[in-house]
Parts: sequence; structure tokens; C-alpha cells
Amino acid sequence: MKIMDITLLLNNQSKEPLYVQLYQHIKKEIMNGKYAANTRLPSIRTLAGHLHISRNTVELAYQQLIAEGYVLSKPRSGLYVMALQLDTLSLQRPKNEALLEEREHKLTPVKYDFRYGDVDAAHFPLATWRKLSHQCLLPEQSSLYSYGESQGDRALRLQLSSYLYNSRGVNSSAEQIILGAGVQYLTGLLCGLLRSVTGTAIAMEDPGYDGLRTVFHHHGLQVYPIGLERDGLNIDMLYNSPCRAVYITPSHQFPMGTVMSLAKRMRLLQWAEDKNGLIIEDDYDSEFRYVGKPIPSLQSLDTHHRTVYLSTFSKCLLPSIRIAYLVLPPSLLKLHHEHNYRVFDQTVSTHHQQTLELFMRKGHWEAHIRRMRKIYHKKQDALIEAITQLMGSKTTIIGQDAGLHILLRVHNGMNEEQLIHAAEMEGVRVYAVSPFWASAAEAEASMVQVGYGGLEIEDMSKGVQALHRAWFPG
Repeated sequence: MKIMDITLLLNNQSKEPLYVQLYQHIKKEIMNGKYAANTRLPSIRTLAGHLHISRNTVELAYQQLIAEGYVLSKPRSGLYVMALQLDTLSLQRPKNEALLEEREHKLTPVKYDFRYGDVDAAHFPLATWRKLSHQCLLPEQSSLYSYGESQGDRALRLQLSSYLYNSRGVNSSAEQIILGAGVQYLTGLLCGLLRSVTGTAIAMEDPGYDGLRTVFHHHGLQVYPIGLERDGLNIDMLYNSPCRAVYITPSHQFPMGTVMSLAKRMRLLQWAEDKNGLIIEDDYDSEFRYVGKPIPSLQSLDTHHRTVYLSTFSKCLLPSIRIAYLVLPPSLLKLHHEHNYRVFDQTVSTHHQQTLELFMRKGHWEAHIRRMRKIYHKKQDALIEAITQLMGSKTTIIGQDAGLHILLRVHNGMNEEQLIHAAEMEGVRVYAVSPFWASAAEAEASMVQVGYGGLEIEDMSKGVQALHRAWFPG
């Protein structure tokens, strides 16, 4: 009986585990017919020694092959390649898959990625965070090893309540705050409450954040797009809709960057009172405002407790830490308890919560915000200066007063897809804005989104030069 000789180069630097690499190699050779039926595989000990890897690695690969029916284990004999009906299978890749791979190979590697949501990790106070993190791991911190409170660590919620009042005017107690692993998770939780109070219709800015529009759809809510005016949401359109709930980003409209005027905020609060409705205020990047005075939250103006305040630490710390929060008005908090949501386990790591609480209590958080506001403002100035110098009136910059992104309207006759593709050919990645509209047909044809949080100033300058070559050659 023939025993095959398996030789391959495993990549220890790959993100794929070694056993997956080994499994995929053997599977591919069987599917290609290079390992014939009834051929015996080397023993675990033999192959591990041959490839200089652990026996566990080989065993895991073999177990996966057995589970998928590529090999058969015969007691006291070994593992054998199964006889597969390969002639009934098409071993050629689908044409569109081959074309996609060919296109990807042709594209220039991305050197400058203007992705919105990336942050400046280089200025994250890692040494301080690590020190506080280790402090939370001391033996006496026994609470770290439990599920924790369902609404989140109380000490952190107390810190957050104080910070929100001082920075955004948000009126809240620790009991009103619910922590969760991201705004999409928390919005999903909120959808269950909304259905009981305001029904299944919800209004939303158009354009608006497509991530939460998708969450609303997945939870069975019908989204009614409401257009924008110069100073924010069209309140008349909102009154004419059947909705009693609305999701908005009043302090820095996403993605257009407009700021809702005080007069319009008061009209929106009056709408909530007239309709017995609720407002979901997403204050996603309020820390980073570069022009004018900080704008108080809508919730701070709401004397009738009809506003849900929603925000995240992702833009200020690191997205990977995954801490967001809701501030529920008393009526929804009561419903939250009645629906027994408190039996839901907390989704944020207790370790991260306690580290963040120490980070805030010892003053590091506000110092970090001040530092990052200066850094991001400097980056934005450099980005706008580079665009203005190179492209001038050939582009229009939108939404530069705050946040970590701008929109760029490009006057060269290209549509969105062409702009993105041309940029890719020069090694630059910019992003589509059409998904932010409820109907792609309503989206602006020649506009892209440019984020700048994760790029160094020198790289941004080179990236803008590459965009200029891509969009205005010659």
C-alpha cells in the first residue's frame, strides 16, 4: 500500500493557523487528483517530524479532513484518501470568481487608505492603559472574574454620567446608562423597546448612517427617509410621516457634517411632544469639533424626557475596545426593566470596563481627548490645505467643521465608481457615499468620503497628490 510523501512550506507569520494551512493543502491535492484514492497518509508522528511541527497541529488537520469526508480512518491501519466522484464535480473556479481575482491582482496595492473610522493609534496612551489594565488584574479584584452587572460596571457608569453632564450637558444618572459592545448592538436592544412604545415605523435622516438603517430593517422596523435642509432634518417632512420615533445625528450630521440649529432642535422636541414620540440622538463624535463653541446635546434641552442619547468610545479610544452606551429616559428605563432585559449578560469585557473607569477617574480620559482634538484638527487642516493647493476649485469640500472625515465633491465628470477605481489605480482608497442614501438613485453622483484619522500627515499629503494624478491627469 502506497504511503504518500507530503511536503509543503508552512507560513509561521500567516494569520491562518498551521493546521488550517496543512488541511487546505491536503484537501486541494485530493481535489486535484494528485493524491489518489486509497493512498495512505503519513502517521501523525511521521508527518509532524517531517514538517517540524507539533503532533497536535497534524491531528487537527487530519480530524478536519475526516469530518469533511476527504479521508477515512481505518482502525490499526491509518488514514486513507477516500474515493471521490471528482468527474461529477467541476474543478474549475466560477468564471466571475476568476475574473475577480484577476482584477484584484491588477489593482495597485493600497498605500494610502482614507478609511473613515480608523483612529490615530500611534497617539493612544498605551503605557498608561497597560498600567491601569494590570492594576485591574490584581488578586483582590475578584469582580473581574464574574459576568458583571448587566447594564455595565456601576463605577464606570458613574464616571460616564459625570463626564456627559460636564462635556455635553446630558442629564442622567448611572441607572439610566446601559453599556454595550457597539452602537449597533445597543440599537438592536433599543428596537425591542421602540416597538412597544412607538410602533414599527422610524424616521431617519437621508442621507444617514447605513449601519443603523440596516439594524432597524433587521429588527422589523420600517424606515422612512427624511430629507435634509441647510440646518438639519426637514421637520415638516417628519410631521407628515407616520413615525413616532426618529434617529438623528444633530451635532454633526452623518455623513454631510451639518449642524442642527437651535431653532430646529426646539421644533424637533416639540414634534416629540406633539406626537408622543421619541428621539434617538446619536452623538458619535462630538468630542472633535474644530470650529465654533461646543454644541450642547439635544438631550440637554429636553425637559420632557423624550430623547435617547447614544454614543461610543470607538472614535476617542480604539474601535477594538468596543464600548458604547445608551442613556435611556425614565419611561424607557422602566420598560427595559419590565421586559426583563436585565437578564441579558453584559457584552463588554469587565476588564476593559474597569480599566476605562480608572482611566477616567485618574484624569487620563479628558487629557487624551484634548490631545487628540489638537492632533485631528492639525490633520484635517493639512488634508484640506493639500486638497485646496492641488485641486482648488476642481473639488468642493463638505463637512469640515468637525469629526474625522470630509466629503469631497469632484468636478471632473467621473461618477462615484469611476472616482474610486481611478484612485485605486494610483494606490489610494477612498469610499463610496451612495450607501448612505435610502435610495442609491438619490445619491450625489460625483462624491466620495475621505477619512483622515488613521493616516499620518505626510502620508495624507502623498495620498492627495496621488488622487490629483488619478482624477486630473495630464
